Amino acid sequence: MGKIINNEFIQDIKTLLDTARNRVYQNINNIMTKTYFEIGKKIVEEEQDGKAKAEYGKELLKTLSSELTKEFGKGFSVRNLEQMRKFYLVYQKTKTPSAKFELSWSHYIFLSRIDNEDERSFYEIEAIKNSWSLRELRRVFDTALFERLALSRDKKKVKELATKGQIIQTPHDLIKDPYILEFVGLEEKASYSESELEQKLIDKIEHFLLELGRGFTFVARQKRFSFDEEHFRVDLVFYNRILRCFVLIDLKIGKLKHQDLGQMMMYVNYFDRFEKTEDENPTIGIILCKDKNETLVEITLPKDTQIFASSYKTVLPNKDELKNILEDKNSIGL
Repeated sequence: MGKIINNEFIQDIKTLLDTARNRVYQNINNIMTKTYFEIGKKIVEEEQDGKAKAEYGKELLKTLSSELTKEFGKGFSVRNLEQMRKFYLVYQKTKTPSAKFELSWSHYIFLSRIDNEDERSFYEIEAIKNSWSLRELRRVFDTALFERLALSRDKKKVKELATKGQIIQTPHDLIKDPYILEFVGLEEKASYSESELEQKLIDKIEHFLLELGRGFTFVARQKRFSFDEEHFRVDLVFYNRILRCFVLIDLKIGKLKHQDLGQMMMYVNYFDRFEKTEDENPTIGIILCKDKNETLVEITLPKDTQIFASSYKTVLPNKDELKNILEDKNSIGL
């Protein structure tokens, strides 16, 4: 009788092959993207030598496209060559021939369309950190993540977003306001219950985790706890691996009330006393509501609290409006 092969042994071999395959793909992608950067550079330099720049440039791309297609096949249309040219023009100050291009060519085509250099840098860093697919990158861009994070930061911190991405060191670093929940498919003015919203978030948990940010893992829904013969339920419980703490989320479809804040304080206190271990950090509470009064929140909650109230939207925000708010804030030195 032949020896039974250990399944773990087979899985280890598969893991080695998958790792090797991914490394080969990454190396090929890096080499090709570098090559496209160099092609873009050559095109720009040749155009600058031409006397009639506009006319010469058009004819140059047509001729180059025809010659490259003959020898190398598809992938060198005039449109693609224009994208390589733009890629070089956008990144010539920040990328060198020896630079490592860690995203796919499709990612860089998309990023090249972002005019604001700080915003573009932020999305590139975050896409690399979080291994975002092109679809995920497009989604977070459409939700105006950069503007939403920048609104709660001073000029120095906004610049830090552009050079380092989102740095998570404190509970406040996790918070967004508003949260964008367009993936639930509920209209902004539609009538729905808190349980319906909760179910939609659970159905789209991967999307919700992406919106929450780095380090989140889902723990429980309607987490029940009891004391003195009374029963309570927390809508959603998560754990953040970076801050090493529980994150409780309560959903409110109406206007935030001071009772809602008091209820969350009780939830947080319970988890701190009975759920978290000694080596874990204090629990964070987030109330997601349709509408809130900032003064009410400030007066009700103690200073240096671990509890936050954020609004949410079920449709994509108007990026131009957010940018205008950010520009006004910066112009008055906030």
